[in-house]
Amino acid sequence: MIVGVQPMAGFDKLLHYKVPEALRAEIRAGSLVRVPISARLHLGLVMELNAQPDCAPEKLKLISNVLHDYPALTPDLLGLARWMHTYYAARIETVLEAMIPAAVRDGARLKTEKYLSLARILTAEELGLLRKKAPQQARLAEFLQGQSQPVKKSLVLTRLDLTAAVVTALLKRGLVREETRSVERVAYADNWTGGEVVTGLPPKLNAEQATVVQALSASLTAEKFAVHLLHGVTGSGKTEVYLRAVEQVLAAGGSAIYLVPEVALTPQTVARLRGRFESAGHKTVVWHSHLGEGERLDGWTALASGQARVVVGARSAVFAPVQNLQLIVVDEEHEPAYKQDETPRYHGRDVAVYRAKLAGCVCLLGSATPSLESWANVQAGKYQLDILTKRVDDKKLPDIHVVDMRIEIVRQRGLVTLSRLLVDHMHRRFERKEQIILFINRRGYSSSMQCRKCGHVEQCPHCSVSMTYHRADETLKCHLCGHARGAPAVCPACAAPDIRWRGLGTQRVEEAVRRVLPRARLERMDADTMAKKHLFRQILGDFRAGKIDVLIGTQMIGKGLDFPNVTLVGLVDADLSMHVPDFRANERTFQLLVQVAGRAGRGDRAGEVVVQSFTPKSEAIQFARQADYNGFAEGELAMRKKFNYPPYRHLIHHIFRGPNQEKIKFFAEHWVKQVEQALGGSVEIRGPAPAPIEKVKDEYRYQIWYFCARTTAVVPALVRLQGTVKWPDDVIQVLDVDPMSLV
Repeated sequence: MIVGVQPMAGFDKLLHYKVPEALRAEIRAGSLVRVPISARLHLGLVMELNAQPDCAPEKLKLISNVLHDYPALTPDLLGLARWMHTYYAARIETVLEAMIPAAVRDGARLKTEKYLSLARILTAEELGLLRKKAPQQARLAEFLQGQSQPVKKSLVLTRLDLTAAVVTALLKRGLVREETRSVERVAYADNWTGGEVVTGLPPKLNAEQATVVQALSASLTAEKFAVHLLHGVTGSGKTEVYLRAVEQVLAAGGSAIYLVPEVALTPQTVARLRGRFESAGHKTVVWHSHLGEGERLDGWTALASGQARVVVGARSAVFAPVQNLQLIVVDEEHEPAYKQDETPRYHGRDVAVYRAKLAGCVCLLGSATPSLESWANVQAGKYQLDILTKRVDDKKLPDIHVVDMRIEIVRQRGLVTLSRLLVDHMHRRFERKEQIILFINRRGYSSSMQCRKCGHVEQCPHCSVSMTYHRADETLKCHLCGHARGAPAVCPACAAPDIRWRGLGTQRVEEAVRRVLPRARLERMDADTMAKKHLFRQILGDFRAGKIDVLIGTQMIGKGLDFPNVTLVGLVDADLSMHVPDFRANERTFQLLVQVAGRAGRGDRAGEVVVQSFTPKSEAIQFARQADYNGFAEGELAMRKKFNYPPYRHLIHHIFRGPNQEKIKFFAEHWVKQVEQALGGSVEIRGPAPAPIEKVKDEYRYQIWYFCARTTAVVPALVRLQGTVKWPDDVIQVLDVDPMSLV
């Protein structure tokens, strides 16, 4: 038997090996193996069975060993790896490393513990004799005789203050039995719910939910590839629809993958899934990059062996090796967090759709503000649209008040953080013992420090961005490279004492809230405060339990979370996402406003939202105010079609970076000429030009944009062309297919 193995040893080439007779029963497509290359053994993945080598079979080397009892990748995942390798211009080894957890690649084994029990009941006479000759052994025997179940060996030795030699002596006498048991490391074993009451009984569906569940049921019963886009307003019960679909899949003996955009949302979702399904004997595995290696290994083993059939997690959970996959749920499918920002630069939503196609199963995308790419696929007839127009129990959507901050500046005679309207509403809600969320998508105290006399702005020495002022420790920090230094007391350029902060950040909002609500209990959630593992779980739990009155945070609190006592949401600066050099700026702003507003009024009390903006008449704000997704999508898609932007064409972002600015510019310009000659009219090229953030971590960045109708011909051609150019070591280039950020 000859197999094709992709070595994970730094080169993209399939190698052929013979399989020893003793290993033939263990080898399957997708198995992780050790193979000899030169004089060393390397990790490899079996890609082909019964392969045809390009040399005489007797010259082939033998596979050394198989790492696991189960294949690391299922057949559909093998196909997905090949597609990602081509579509995202990523090395196959890099794709495989993203799909298979490090603990699995390292050949780690399940954790085990030794347990002790008596081989038989000892008589009083036997115990008495043992006390005289070996009192320590007698203590252990008496303890075990009083236990109805085997006891963990380490626990017994610690509790009785005994050594392992005592156990060994009793084992030799045949009086004690020792057994080894595997110990599963379960992520979120405490079933954290943030204080939410999770019931195993499904609530009654309303008429709209029942219609959607029926449509999904028909697709699941057909057992064919289909994509459903569930467009439901915030609080409309989309999660219950997901759970009903998973329930049907489990009843049919299938498996389901449930994706969420942020790790912060995972615990609440896990609790709901476990609360619904574990009582029926269905284990739910958690899967994301923040887990310990042991938790990832045990979760992978449970899925690969078929012991677990439900997995929930962030974008990497799309690679879970589930058996008999029948459903993939992508919650908040519009979120940019599904896009990986390092190689392989895949989009979790798009990969989920393609995996569903390979597996012949249903992919369910859900959002209150679907991405325009998904909406265009609905209009083209590729996706089936399901709609939920009302909140559950007919709860009212929150009222949205828009504050013109230009007028507010005149009224309060200077720049303000919180408008009078927002402050008034905060006082009212606080007195009623209701909760408040304030959202600003920028951490720190202010976005920069600037001298009022000479105009000098404190810049990062390694990146072409201004330093962010953090008042808590009086430092300036770069949020791109991490460089930090003390905030100056006087201007470094002219020595004037008039250097002040400009712009807003979460710290400055926190300070403003403490002034207007001195008795309120506040908590801030951003990347600065959430460094400690699982701290966000504690804060969100305290918030749900009513121990926090006002929660201030960045985008991590702007989506998916459900807090019934939140009746007021304030969007402190709605313009932050609007005025950036990105054709998706309006779409992102609209989605942000609707999602943040959706956190209010989810309980029995009506909610309201205050939006602060210097451009209150913008389309994104006005359509969000009316919760009019259809109107916004129609206008935005018309604009995209006019300029032939995605979703009407694909976009490929090509970045050149390195320490020498002139060299980077020269190679980028030289490259464009070669692409024009090679690809001709099949692609529209824009650039090269300096990236919006021209320097990051002491590397200058130039960018090129390729617009094309299809990427399947353009990307491989670009990769082939790259192989014909001799690139200097200090010129690094990155291809990003379907990018979600233009900076």
